[in-house]
Amino acid sequence: MSDSQFARMKDLPSTHLLGGGTALCAGCGGLEAVKEIYDVLGGKTVFVNAAGCMTLLSIYPFTPFRGSWLYTAMASAPAGAQGIRDALDILKAKGRIGEADDMEVVVLAGDGATYGMGLSAASGTIDRGLDYIYLCYDNEGYANTGQQTSEATPHFAHTASDAVAAGVTHIKKDIFALWTANRPSYAATVIGAEPLDLARKLEKVKHLRGPRMILAMAPCPPGWGFDPKATVEIGKLAVKTGIWPLKEFVDGRVMHTRKPHPRLPVAEYLCLQDRFRHLFEPTRNEAAITEIQTGVDAYWDAVAEREGA
Repeated sequence: MSDSQFARMKDLPSTHLLGGGTALCAGCGGLEAVKEIYDVLGGKTVFVNAAGCMTLLSIYPFTPFRGSWLYTAMASAPAGAQGIRDALDILKAKGRIGEADDMEVVVLAGDGATYGMGLSAASGTIDRGLDYIYLCYDNEGYANTGQQTSEATPHFAHTASDAVAAGVTHIKKDIFALWTANRPSYAATVIGAEPLDLARKLEKVKHLRGPRMILAMAPCPPGWGFDPKATVEIGKLAVKTGIWPLKEFVDGRVMHTRKPHPRLPVAEYLCLQDRFRHLFEPTRNEAAITEIQTGVDAYWDAVAEREGA
């Protein structure tokens, strides 16, 4: 990425396309990522918004988007993207619009829609080679309705629907692996707390065609239980501890754009969030913390073996 126009923080857009004053929660990590992504993609973007937290961005009659926005049911955003993309292509074929009037079609969906309800529809778009971007803001739960467990909720986390002593018992679904197994044009993980990495990946996405996925970790102050001012700190810790690997799928290969070295202990990330408080209070659950750490270590050991230490 040495030839990227985003070589340093000063190269990032200094003004935002997305208007302020929305109804989203203070410190929303999803909004942080969407705002940065929209700045790089530009105003000629139509967002197809699956029901979820980001639905609160546009509340009639007001919208913060400079361009177009369409609301769909939770499982239907990829189908909505298909309809919009087909309509644009038909208008171009008939000469009713030119290339300058074309738009980037972007699905905007949370992890509830992405990992669960909308997975089948998204799979179909990959099969058909649909030219669009699938943007998932992953706040690891059904945050819009009170942070119930989703397929993206991490092991041992407490949620509104899994508040038992041990927390969630399942392992977070690897949606990135599911997408890349089907060989889309591109896929990447990002986080708003690392804006240069995000901007460079979006710069690459803009020049590709076909199904492309951007998976953004979205720290959620009310759902995860932390002060909104800590959103960036928690985002950076997710990367520095190796909990959230920054990577991309290009030309059939997965490569990591950031390899944390030295990696910080996962406990430094976990202890800042109320959803993991039971792992530290009233007594420290060393077995559970070690299990999480072992899983992260195993992931990065495999990366080192595959990509070279």
